[in-house]
Amino acid sequence: WPSTSPGPGFLPSRTSIPGAPLSARCYSHAKVETDEEFDARWVTYFSKPDIDAWELKKGMNTLIGYDLVPEPKILDSALRACRRLNDLASAIRILEAVKDKSGPHKDIYPYLIQELQPTLTELGISTPEDLGMDIL
Repeated sequence: WPSTSPGPGFLPSRTSIPGAPLSARCYSHAKVETDEEFDARWVTYFSKPDIDAWELKKGMNTLIGYDLVPEPKILDSALRACRRLNDLASAIRILEAVKDKSGPHKDIYPYLIQELQPTLTELGISTPEDLGMDIL
């Protein structure tokens, strides 16, 4: 290692080590997914007739991990999957996660609930607010 290290824990770059190979840049040639394709992929995922509870939770965890708030059509599909599984708790968790994901943008969650209201009514799903879960 070079003797000119600035202190403990310093790892020199590969270019400062004599004889070390330089790194090469690799760019992805993968096709970029459009918003519509992304939405369709998730709607299809949650619309699988044989989806199980693990797949539902895995899909929602992955989806919530993205830097976005899911579109109402994706949430509609996920809520219908909850109904097929007879899993009311997961449906409410989905609504809670979306509210949390909306963060400081106070207009997103009410919009989503407005768009999902026919589905919520059809499936008999109450919102966390209807259940009093928004009050500490």
